[in-house]
Amino acid sequence: MLAKNGIPEMEELSFRIPPKERLAKGPVVMVECFQRIPCNPCAKACKSGAITLGDDINNLPEVDYEKCTGCALCVSKCPGLAIFIIDETYSEKEATVSLPFEFLPLPAEGDEVDVLDRSGNVVGKGRVLKVRNGKYEDKTPVITVAVPKELSMVVRNIRVGGAK
Repeated sequence: MLAKNGIPEMEELSFRIPPKERLAKGPVVMVECFQRIPCNPCAKACKSGAITLGDDINNLPEVDYEKCTGCALCVSKCPGLAIFIIDETYSEKEATVSLPFEFLPLPAEGDEVDVLDRSGNVVGKGRVLKVRNGKYEDKTPVITVAVPKELSMVVRNIRVGGAK
């Protein structure tokens, strides 16, 4: 499906999903980058050295999940909006997804929002926990939303204000 409509299916994402053992340890990056293009902002932003490209700037980013701290510094730096932080340890029933958000209005902490899948379909409701919109984010705020745990690998955007 990725080549046909630009939206990856779970099979295509399988090599990008962090190992279950790493997901059980806390927040971790998920890089959904599939194009070999000259791009390296994620690797430059990663202070722990968890994201690398090797010797060719056209390589797909590789993640050393054991080095990833889940800091989310890479999320706002990706021009393709293809980086997310997943925390399946947030609570017994909920996970968090930190995602780039370039729409207005921005949500506020505590807001209930529609959570969307990669196709833009509403898959449930989420609660905004954090809005990072400082100088470092450089006009790409990072929103952290609590979602039902079973949606941690599904939710990739939000809609503020409900159905339009």
